[in-house]
Order: sequence, then C-alpha cells, then structure tokens
Amino acid sequence: MLHSHLTTLNAVSLILQVFQEDGVDPRQLLAGSGIGPADLGHADARITTQQELQVCANALARREDIGLELGRRMHVSCYGMLGYALLSSATLGDALRLALNYPALLGTVFQLRLVDDGQRAWLSASEHYDAPGLAAFNAEFCLVSLKVICDDLLGRPLPLLTARFEHPRPGYHTLYDSAFQCPLGFDASDNAFAFERRWLDMPLPLADPVTHKAMGERCRRLNLEFTGRQAWLGRIRQLLVQQLDAAPGLEGLARQMNCSSRTLRRHLQALGSSYQQLLDELRFERAKQLLAEDEMPIYRIAETLGFSETASFRHAFQRWSGMAPSHFRN
Repeated sequence: MLHSHLTTLNAVSLILQVFQEDGVDPRQLLAGSGIGPADLGHADARITTQQELQVCANALARREDIGLELGRRMHVSCYGMLGYALLSSATLGDALRLALNYPALLGTVFQLRLVDDGQRAWLSASEHYDAPGLAAFNAEFCLVSLKVICDDLLGRPLPLLTARFEHPRPGYHTLYDSAFQCPLGFDASDNAFAFERRWLDMPLPLADPVTHKAMGERCRRLNLEFTGRQAWLGRIRQLLVQQLDAAPGLEGLARQMNCSSRTLRRHLQALGSSYQQLLDELRFERAKQLLAEDEMPIYRIAETLGFSETASFRHAFQRWSGMAPSHFRN
C-alpha cells in the first residue's frame, strides 16, 4: 500500500552526510526518490515517507548496518521546534509523552507507545507499515535515535535494562552492544527497550516552563499544518493512483480537487513537490509491484501506467531506478 505521510528532509540529509564522508555521490543515494540536490537547501521542505524510504533503501544496499549509524547521529536538535519543546520539559516522562503525541513531527514509521508497568518503563515501536525489506533498518534507526534523544534530554546516558527486536539477529549484532549496552533479544513481538520506571520522573537539566509552553504551542500549530497537508496530499495521491493509465494532467487534477491549477501548483511547491514528481513516484511504485509479480508483460505494464510506448516506459524506469525494468524483474 502506498502511504501519503509527510516528513522532513532530516533523515535524508543525514544519510547524505554519512556517505559523503566515504566519497559517495549524493545522486546515487537520491536515485529513484524524486528528491534533487536543490531540494536539500529548503529548510522547511516536506517529502513523502515513500521518498525517504527510497533513499534509505539506496543507503542500505551500500551498508547493512547503516540504521544503527544514523540513529546515533539523530540527536534531539534534529527535530526543530519539537526538539526545543522536549529539552524544556520538566521531566523525562513529560518529554517522552509529548514526543509520542506528535508522531508526524518525529517522522516515525512505527506506532510508538510508552508503557509503564510500575517498575519498568518500555518505549515500544510496533506496527511497521510498508517496505518490509526495510523493517530491520527502520527498527534500528528508530530505537537507537530514541535512546539518543533520552540521553540528550537527561544530559547523561539512560541505563537500559533490556532491548528487543522483531527481526532475527543480524550478522553484525555485536554493533548493537555499543548502542544499547544491555541484554538483547530478537524475533520478538515488537521493537522496544526498557529502563527503570524512576527515570520518568527525573527532572531535565534544561527545563524551562516559559520556553516549554511557547514551544509546545508552536508544535501544536505545526502539527495541525503538517497533518492538514498530509490529508490534502493523500487525496491527491488517491486520485492519481486511480488514473495512472490516463493521468488527468495538472489542470484536470485541479478540477478534481475543486481548486485552480495555480493553487494546486502553489500547494505542491510548498510541499517541495510537483504534479510530475508525484505522478512519477506513483508510477514507479506501481511498476515495481507489477514487475515483482512477474505475470504481466512489460509492454502491458507500460500501458497500465499510461505510457503510449514501451520504450518511453523503459527510459522512465531507468531514470527512476538506475536499471532497466527487465533487469529489475530478473
């Protein structure tokens, strides 16, 4: 299922930074995502989770433990206004409960929960959707970054009692030790780590009620804007998915959205996207699904996606993925 959630460019920028240190061309990491180098210069740009996951998949193909490394670098300062609101919270528990109220601002692909059993507190990440091939990567990225956030908030490492993961134990599991420093379990029912419940009541060194109130209100407004954009973008994507074989064009889509083409273009630009980028993204996702099923001939896939010629589809798929559709299928 294609999802229409929006997120920031923080994770993408971090991936490019990590691989830049190894001399990797950013264009190779951005391949197929619809994100261009120029997009990275817009601090408030929004991309879809699908675009972010494509960059993550490109990174994972180059380095299997990249989720752990990215998590280590995802400090609380990476979360903008939400980061300030967390840092100025009264206690660790207050900060974590606030963070979990705004999953859109966290940019998570999981359902996050804080479970307090009276003795232990668990931070749990479950119900990972879409991209099953990235499930382990996302679990590593998510839990390590949550641990880093807790450390940043406290101003010292949060001692963990245990950590568990849904995926099987990977070959590089020894790298987990430095990130969690506690007993580890795999093939679990969710991804989670536990710490003594008393830490939830621990006062934070940078607590400030005035700043916290101001930042909390900004987070509330930003979340309303963010989720409103998500709903609007979700409607656009839904309409386009239903018409991939005969795309309506910008004018036609604007009529279906009951707005002018100028308004539609402006809103898409505010999201850091365009009509063509969205159409290409949806065509690419559908093309991968159809090619993986290995039933429909490539010329029929081209027709299904609205291409008048098979050669045009082949060129487009090569541009999106860096390989020919027949190579992808094989």
